[in-house]
Amino acid sequence: MNSETHQMEGAPLIRPSATDHPLYDQVVAACRTVYDPEIPVNIFDLGLVYTIDISDDGVVDIIMTLTAPGCPVAADMPGWLHDAVGPVEGVQRVNVDITWDPPWGMDMMSDEARLELGFM
Repeated sequence: MNSETHQMEGAPLIRPSATDHPLYDQVVAACRTVYDPEIPVNIFDLGLVYTIDISDDGVVDIIMTLTAPGCPVAADMPGWLHDAVGPVEGVQRVNVDITWDPPWGMDMMSDEARLELGFM
């Protein structure tokens, strides 16, 4: 089997984002406009956006998760994220994929989200 198909021991569970790309902050700001309808915190601060990868030609690949596999908006949220990020100037195309690995946990929330929800 190809070694790329197996995760190496010590490899991160979540692929890192392209934080050094000039569009990264604008894409994050767009992600922060999308809310889980059951939780009054945006999906970025909830920790549902795992990876934002931006190519040199403006293609944004987002890997996200949901709070639970039975989430009632599972079919809708990727579209909401696509529609929020697509209009960002410089973005040519947006691809949103859902993953369940690793599963979301409350420890993935930002401090701001924990404060907003009363966990701090």
